[in-house]
Amino acid sequence: MKIDDALHTLVTLACVAVLACTAAPAFAQDDDAGPTPIADPAMREQTLQRIEHATRYLMAQAQNDGSIGNEQQNRNAMTALTIMALVAVGHQPTDHTPEGKTLRDGLNYILRDDRQSDEGYYGWSDGSRMYGHGITTLMLCEMLGMGIDEEQDALIHRRAEAAIDLILRSQRIRKREDRYQGGWRYDPDARDADLSVTVWQLMALRAGKAAGLDVPAEAIDQAVAYLERSYRETGREEGGFGYEPGQGPRYATTSAGMLAMLVCGQYEHEQVAGAAEYLDEHTPTRNQNDQWFYYGTYYYAMAMYQVGGDASDDAQREVFRALSRTQQNDGSWTSNHYHERNPIYATCMAMLALSVRHHYLPIYQR
Repeated sequence: MKIDDALHTLVTLACVAVLACTAAPAFAQDDDAGPTPIADPAMREQTLQRIEHATRYLMAQAQNDGSIGNEQQNRNAMTALTIMALVAVGHQPTDHTPEGKTLRDGLNYILRDDRQSDEGYYGWSDGSRMYGHGITTLMLCEMLGMGIDEEQDALIHRRAEAAIDLILRSQRIRKREDRYQGGWRYDPDARDADLSVTVWQLMALRAGKAAGLDVPAEAIDQAVAYLERSYRETGREEGGFGYEPGQGPRYATTSAGMLAMLVCGQYEHEQVAGAAEYLDEHTPTRNQNDQWFYYGTYYYAMAMYQVGGDASDDAQREVFRALSRTQQNDGSWTSNHYHERNPIYATCMAMLALSVRHHYLPIYQR
């Protein structure tokens, strides 16, 4: 993979309006305004088949109230992830299809009054805490303008705005150590931070700002500073992001940290170049036993797609090979590790990783 050449192309992305530090319409598109095709016809066909199989699995998990999953725990987060996964492959709430109905019902569930607290918090009603709050907020920001009518669009806007405000208030909590400033952890009033929770909040802020919500530049700057403190060099030209500042890099956290830096406009940052080199050696096929494999592969696919060029093409093949080996007969993906044992979570992350080039979600657009 020609990382140096691929990273050179990042400079041209600096003025793309869909990134976190620049406000843009929710439906900003690439110049070609369409999906970037998979070059290999066989891989393209097999990818579509795997996505369709996974779509049927997720739809089968829908409950009578519109939520996804048969457990109360993490219900908001799983429903939000399913919405993003279905939209990422081209389905819309306005579609007169079974997929469209699943999306409408799921979105109506998330928009219920009992799902979000008076303070704007989505993590309290399903126990998903700030991790789930970031996922749900990201989904709402991505869905702005995609509601079934103007009334629902206005409600999505209000819910997203309140959720973004909670993320911003949480970031302003004085942390117990300076190294944690700018980040987030599992509770809104947490006084420490980790990269996993932080990146979900940062992705939500990026999506919110791109959709026109009020996200102060200093909030992005402080989050970037936290990411910088989470980076550690591992070799002459490479390094990665750790779970907390001071910890060593891993495949999953490096993938997440690299993407977060990119969506904040840090294209030429030396840590982005170092992380790209690290991921050149720590690919999905080499990390299938990682306890955060699906989380990492989702961010890996998105990060390398933003890099573009040969790096993006090579990454797409790595993702396809890794996920082809692990899909179950019912269309789901799952893991033996505690962190990703929920098949709805793993399936959504796998679908999102396979769907980056479709461009249907604003967050996927370069």
